Amino acid sequence: MKRILLTALVVAAPFVAAAQSSDPVAAKVIDTHILPRFETLADTSDQLAQAATADCTPASEPLRAAYGDAFDAWVSVSHLRFGPTEVNDRAFALAFWPDSRGVTPRTLSTLIAEQDPVIATAQEFAKVSIAARGFYALEFLLYDDVLGAAGDPAYHCALVQAAAADIAVTSAAILTDWQEDYAARLLNPGPTGTYRSQEEVLQELFKALTTGLEFTSDTRLGRPLGSFDRPRPNRAEVWRSGRSARHVALSLETLENLMVLLAGGNADLVARSEQAFDTALSQIEALDDPVFAGVAAPQSRLKVEVVQQSVDAIRDIARQELGPTLGVAAGFNALDGD
Repeated sequence: MKRILLTALVVAAPFVAAAQSSDPVAAKVIDTHILPRFETLADTSDQLAQAATADCTPASEPLRAAYGDAFDAWVSVSHLRFGPTEVNDRAFALAFWPDSRGVTPRTLSTLIAEQDPVIATAQEFAKVSIAARGFYALEFLLYDDVLGAAGDPAYHCALVQAAAADIAVTSAAILTDWQEDYAARLLNPGPTGTYRSQEEVLQELFKALTTGLEFTSDTRLGRPLGSFDRPRPNRAEVWRSGRSARHVALSLETLENLMVLLAGGNADLVARSEQAFDTALSQIEALDDPVFAGVAAPQSRLKVEVVQQSVDAIRDIARQELGPTLGVAAGFNALDGD
């Protein structure tokens, strides 16, 4: 099937070539999976900020296209919830969702109604609630019928520009931390390091894989599915911009890349993993339902449930085959409660 993952993501920076003591699997993951994707996120987020500066109107096609490219890049790294993404709640500042209490639209409405001057500088805007920052807040500003037209147009424009610039600053900070510090931590485990052994490094990477699969199954698919008696199509991720199914596909594509890399030289495991991902990706493409509106009808709902079952089958392969191959278990992740 046709894959939608950004082609720029397969360009590898020769960052880890000089590493001597690193696990070869971990080194390849960093060099070909992690760093290129965060570079793409930083680049596309900068382009988003530039597009907002050029034209901040919600219906601007260049702005919406830049938003989509940057959001694609975020989804492709959103499973890497450790290290630089967790500093100062950066991941939440980029992606505050699910928002079960509707905090994002309320916070944005208050900013607009009060014309809060906090948007004047990037330093000040970084202090606002994370609910008003990042890609999900910007979706409301660009695609929501009410918030897209709310308040003084000049203030709305400035708010869009502030949100886009904040995304760019946060993405650049994450990349810098990876390049200047965190990649080296993964490559050089030791008694006094963040990771004490190569096994701990592999466990972190394996946990990123299982966390990503869990989020896609339980949240990206589980929230709109709700229950048979109470389907929740309006709880689908980014349904306003028509990106719900796209996020599932993007997530599966990037997680397939990670899983294959972690499987290393185990050709049988690589083949089973690729077949399982191909099945799920073909099913999501065949849905022809970009926002999972079909969960409200029994026949089309079943098709979404089948996708979820396929993702869960991949999770089983990861837990039962890949984990033991690596000698690790998933452990706790960023989605777990206290």
